Amino acid sequence: MLYTATIGADEPSRIGFIVSKGVGNAVARNLVKRRLREAGAVSLREYGTGFAIVVRALPASATASWQELLADYNAALEVTMKRLGGRHPKSAALRSNGTTQEGTQRA
Repeated sequence: MLYTATIGADEPSRIGFIVSKGVGNAVARNLVKRRLREAGAVSLREYGTGFAIVVRALPASATASWQELLADYNAALEVTMKRLGGRHPKSAALRSNGTTQEGTQRA
């Protein structure tokens, strides 16, 4: 599972990982975390600023190959970015009409 939210347009993107004991023993969890960190590092080349990304590893990630894990990560990231409107925070700020992303009035 992957969650994405926009943060300040000038702030560097942040990536967090949740790998519970349900994924496996410490060795399996650390392998999954290392692989997810690498996938995150690759995605930071495109989304280097303005995003907070949280990845929650599911138990199946322990048995997935690197290619499967990377493909799943990229697909989930693409879906969440489309849900955000496919816009970088800078371009969203330029189109702002006095409301927040949720559509509520700014204070």
